[in-house]
Amino acid sequence: MQIEDLRIYTAVINAGNFTAAAEQLMLSKQYVSRRMAALEASLGARLLVRNTRKLSVTDAGKVFAQHAQRILDDILQAEQAVSEHRRALQGSFRISMPMSFGMSYLSPLIAEFLAQHTALQFQVELADRYVDVIGEGFDMAIRIGTLSDSTLIARRLGELKRVICCSPAYLARAGKPETPDDLRHHACLRYGREGLNGWELNVEGKKKMFTVQGPLVSNNGEVLCDAAISGLGLVLLPEFIVAPALQQGTLVTVLDACMPASLCLNAVYPQHRQTSEVNRALLAFLTEKISVR
Repeated sequence: MQIEDLRIYTAVINAGNFTAAAEQLMLSKQYVSRRMAALEASLGARLLVRNTRKLSVTDAGKVFAQHAQRILDDILQAEQAVSEHRRALQGSFRISMPMSFGMSYLSPLIAEFLAQHTALQFQVELADRYVDVIGEGFDMAIRIGTLSDSTLIARRLGELKRVICCSPAYLARAGKPETPDDLRHHACLRYGREGLNGWELNVEGKKKMFTVQGPLVSNNGEVLCDAAISGLGLVLLPEFIVAPALQQGTLVTVLDACMPASLCLNAVYPQHRQTSEVNRALLAFLTEKISVR
């Protein structure tokens, strides 16, 4: 007995005659008739009663039709299971993320992605340093800010707004800066390498660099946010870091008319990862989920 015979037999039962079944299966009527005869011979039982007017099914044929349909359904389910397994994302994936943004925004997204693709294994490194993606064996890195020239491929995910803010207590003590030039009279908490060069702000539609000084420099935004809340000075940070403090009123924004340019949020990855199904799926997922402006 062949699986094809079961498919032909059920098609004949459903169509009611050899001609219609043959058309549906794109086979010749003669071939369908021969296969049904061979099936009956292998079973040693008459399944179909043929005459010039109609085709009828014997009692044995009805019982066999039920079993044949169940077998075909099981085969279809098996084929679908294998197909889904073949399409499932599998393997290991190593990704680097900025510390604060990774913890605040990306961590729950990665968890959601893994819940959808249970055969994957992720290794996530949270660090504010620029990792050597290729040299350290990363499949992808999420980076904030201007990208340096490299052989890596970059995919833009969105933008991160930045604000200048401080505590109400600092304002009461030091006064509110009315123009960017007033920053030279204020304590400014500086963020990473960019802070060492000064703060680039928009003044009447043009970018201008302002030298700033203060008691603290850090490559971690949470450290600077805590210092600003404590009243140590003004801080320029991505809004996602200070958003909770702004909502609670422990920080307030200043110089709103001179906001610095937003930071670009990018995913970078080696050229050989372009064809990775995991890479493509993760990029599509993050692009859809991240709603930063």
